[in-house]
Amino acid sequence: MSKLFLLAFCLVCFVDTLVVNAGEDIGIYQIKKGNFSVKVTNYGARIISVFLPDKDGKVSDVVLGYDTIKEYQNDTRYFGAIVGRFANRIGGAKFTLNGTTYKLDANEGKNILHGGTRGFSQRVWKVKKHVKTGLTPRITLTYHSADGEEGFPGAVVALVSYTLVAPYKLVVHMKAKALNKATPVNLAQHSYWNLGGHTSGDILSNEVKIYAPKYTPVDKLLIPTGKIVTVKGTPYDFLTSKTIKSQIKKLPSGIKGFDINYALNDVKGKSLQPVAKVKSPKSGRVMKLWSNAPGVQFYTGNFIGHAKGKGGYHYSDFGALCLETQGFPDSVNHPNFPSTIIYPGKNYGHTMKFEFSAWKK
Repeated sequence: MSKLFLLAFCLVCFVDTLVVNAGEDIGIYQIKKGNFSVKVTNYGARIISVFLPDKDGKVSDVVLGYDTIKEYQNDTRYFGAIVGRFANRIGGAKFTLNGTTYKLDANEGKNILHGGTRGFSQRVWKVKKHVKTGLTPRITLTYHSADGEEGFPGAVVALVSYTLVAPYKLVVHMKAKALNKATPVNLAQHSYWNLGGHTSGDILSNEVKIYAPKYTPVDKLLIPTGKIVTVKGTPYDFLTSKTIKSQIKKLPSGIKGFDINYALNDVKGKSLQPVAKVKSPKSGRVMKLWSNAPGVQFYTGNFIGHAKGKGGYHYSDFGALCLETQGFPDSVNHPNFPSTIIYPGKNYGHTMKFEFSAWKK
């Protein structure tokens, strides 16, 4: 074997190791403002911790996650990740755009979930900017998605920034640009929130308000039927604040918890609108969420399972909740849903603003 061939072979192996195992390319980055801090890894552009004070001033981590990058590489729950190119599900793992049918990577039975087997959550992002402290601590990460990746058409450049603003606000801004072809883009931030602290047990006693008058019903595989119906008179009605436990009891037999997309009032995407409010009676922490996305997936951690998390703590079902603002699931197959197609020259923009506080009983 020639030295030149050996060098080329080693280089290929090295590059493949970087792509699959990422090695030293993966890092952990903190942004901090007083006793409010967030840690992010560029593996999946994930939030891996959010430290906040409770009603007594005790600071705790309020998101689920793991201790090591290797555990994130084996993660099937999408803890803290940016999911894409298309968040949530596409039925049959296919869609037709401009007369061409695209077959995608089916990673959940016959459907595709969160962008496929190696979606954005399983990619190494590039850290573009990192300001650790100061007036607006922030980190910005980018990822270049190739034409044909997981079956999606066209190359896309995605960007996410996490910014802390006073006193306890976290702003998440997601952007994407189609470089050469029209393509669906639907990014979501998939943190699992437990405002009592990630080791505090279930979130069934949390009080939740969701500012959405309608939701999109799904079939047994959680694919939308195409209908958009009112929440009134259903267990999905969180227009006034209710405990999660009280509403789960009203769900039809066989449905374990909530995993459903809500249709928000303003689908124009021009300005931030109120999405949800969560209160934890255990800690007194309150989380308010605003976004410019047309929908939000409310998930109550129904299938977390017996996952070994940070500090060796074992998470269980209902150990956290997710509020993932997004375009509607399977929107590429439902013309009546808000479009998630972007074209070269017309960019995608998606913002979330979390505001945290604490109240005394």
